[in-house]
Amino acid sequence: MNEMELSTAGSSERPGVTVSPPFRAASAEEDLTPRKVVAELDRYIVGQHDAKRAVAVALRNRWRRMQVSTPMRDEIMPNNIVLIGPTGVGKTEIARRLARLVAAPFVKVEATKFTERGYVGRDVESMVRDLVEAAVQLVRAEHAQRIESAVEGAVRGRLLDLLLPPLHNPAPETEERWLRSREKLGQQLDAGELEQRKLTLQVEQTSGPMLEIFSAGGGGDDLMGSGLGDALKSMIPKRRKERTLPLEQAREILRQEEINRRIDDDRVAFEAIERAERNGIIFLDEIDKIASRQGEVHGADVSREGVQRDLLPIVEGSSVQTRYGTVKTDHVLFIAAGAFHMAKPSDLIPELQGRFPIRVELESLGREEFVRILREPENSLPRQYSALLATEGCQLEFREDSYEELARIAFEVNQRQENIGARRLHTIMSTLLEGMLFELPPEVAGELPPTKVVVDGEFVRQRLADLAEDTDLSRYIL
Repeated sequence: MNEMELSTAGSSERPGVTVSPPFRAASAEEDLTPRKVVAELDRYIVGQHDAKRAVAVALRNRWRRMQVSTPMRDEIMPNNIVLIGPTGVGKTEIARRLARLVAAPFVKVEATKFTERGYVGRDVESMVRDLVEAAVQLVRAEHAQRIESAVEGAVRGRLLDLLLPPLHNPAPETEERWLRSREKLGQQLDAGELEQRKLTLQVEQTSGPMLEIFSAGGGGDDLMGSGLGDALKSMIPKRRKERTLPLEQAREILRQEEINRRIDDDRVAFEAIERAERNGIIFLDEIDKIASRQGEVHGADVSREGVQRDLLPIVEGSSVQTRYGTVKTDHVLFIAAGAFHMAKPSDLIPELQGRFPIRVELESLGREEFVRILREPENSLPRQYSALLATEGCQLEFREDSYEELARIAFEVNQRQENIGARRLHTIMSTLLEGMLFELPPEVAGELPPTKVVVDGEFVRQRLADLAEDTDLSRYIL
């Protein structure tokens, strides 16, 4: 097996782990200047230029650090960032897009989910273990892509063997007929004509319920539980059973078996830990919820301060034990975010404030920004809904005045009700198109589906104006 085929270890996805699929190779970091990073973020996020500049500089500094010779390289610490702004202004999206930009391991965690060490709940070290799990899945996907052609060839051969088992010591004429039949089956297989053909194959049985209990994460026993579960799985012999499946399902099982057969678990773990330490990004949302209000030092505030103190060594740099090995957090980039309505960044304990030297305040969104959000991003809501309806053969066209009307209603509802920023646009759009989404495709005999629907300002007003003006109804619906 060559070096390119030394691939990845299997790792099931864990709850709470957000894995960012890479759309840019990590080797392209050298080309990602701050201006290019901001330009890339502009494709998906409207406004918030200061926040984009801050994360772009932090990202570039990570690459710059790797060009510095040791021991100075080890002395350069990441500039962790606090994003301050109300909900729905793009804090999470900025961090998520940044991670995808460089194919970096990324996890989003809510600070309110953690409890002080010694109490029931998740300890702060679990977010580092989640980061390593994300890194393993990222590395595994990259390695699987490298050996994709070899895996596909092996799977094709195994499927043909199941469709037409090999002969043992056949006569020349019999072998010739067998080869012709196999070639014909191969042509049908490549053409997709055999997807529903039933095949019987041996598959590995999943773990029993007791092993799943040991493997389940949670709280301070997360590492011990997963480690014990892995140890028991390795000790118990793997059992296989016969299953009869359609060929399309059998292909996926065989593909996974081939990938696992060609991988090196230890190598994947090593690469994942290295990736997490060098490129990992942890997004700490709702950090304002663990800030102790000034003058309050009892009850829940004591627990919140305990969580802050547990966060200190992780953010500053420490070693955390995971199922794949020890991970150092010295150069992990932490991006914290919070609305800070009831608290201020200065309400965090001074030591934690010092670990987040960069603070950026995001701007609230108004009507103009809402119009741009509907019109400009490549993944804008109108484009998303147009793609959905296109699957039913219906073309959805948004006119310019529809953006203005949708933005006006969203802004006014935010002013009257709770301001949830751009998330209000999701509610308004789903309410606007709910009837159309329900009625397609038509089930009445002889009724033809619409081939084109034009959404203009009048269309929006007819369906939403009365609802938006009714304060009592809009409170529950919009």
